Amino acid sequence: MEITDRKENPILNRVEISWQWRHVGAPTPTRGEIIAAVVKMEPGATKDRVLVKSVNTRFGQPLTTGSAFIYGDRADLEKEPKYILNRHSQAESEAAPAPETAPAEDSDAEAAEIAGGEE
Repeated sequence: MEITDRKENPILNRVEISWQWRHVGAPTPTRGEIIAAVVKMEPGATKDRVLVKSVNTRFGQPLTTGSAFIYGDRADLEKEPKYILNRHSQAESEAAPAPETAPAEDSDAEAAEIAGGEE
């Protein structure tokens, strides 16, 4: 990852960065990977205060560009629109391993779901 532009925004208590990521021979990086790279590259950033605002991959090119915001305080991050916060929380839940669930006791219902539903 390479930071192409960095701007401090003291009014909103955040640092706004634009970045590009060359990923030759690899898939488009996930939001979790992007957040981890931003935390590594920006001093003082923590995972819970980084918000990936946009991600754009060009068709046929191993180049992804985007922008991210690094907030000084978690309360300032909460002022973002709800859909952005939902997207961000989904990225965190995908990065975290899912808890294992107990096997279902009703195997007939499970078999019906796998077969395509009730007939």
